[in-house]
Amino acid sequence: MVAKGRVTPPRVVLDTNTVVSALLFGSGRLAWLRLAWQAGQFIPLLGHETAAELIRVLGYPRFKLTRAEQEALLADFLPFAEVVQVAASMPDLPDVRDSHDHKFLALARAADAEVLVGGDQGLLALRGQLQRTRIQTATGFADWLAQKSPPPGSDLQ
Repeated sequence: MVAKGRVTPPRVVLDTNTVVSALLFGSGRLAWLRLAWQAGQFIPLLGHETAAELIRVLGYPRFKLTRAEQEALLADFLPFAEVVQVAASMPDLPDVRDSHDHKFLALARAADAEVLVGGDQGLLALRGQLQRTRIQTATGFADWLAQKSPPPGSDLQ
């Protein structure tokens, strides 16, 4: 989208595993996502359920994160995210194998997100079934985002 000579960053739903990987593994394969949302290349979207899950997952004992470390990680994500109200009932969503993934579909629909990024096979199996929202892996999203970005020095930046 273009508004007043500027490109509006795409609004994107990231599944919890994707966000956690981007936050925890600074030299991992998803570290670029953290840099991209912080640079404003896209706007991550959050709903009540997805935010609660992110907070819960960061508290898993296997990550061995102190409360202060969890808060620092959230501080690297939450200020860049847009919070979206998601209706309790979201009709006409495609059926997903794992009911825990329903919250990402509902958020994408409520926010009219351009992309839903995840690695879960149940979500990826729904490609093309969510109106107006692409469902992609992080690699597919990276390629899509690179194609959407205006060239350096463009007046659309």
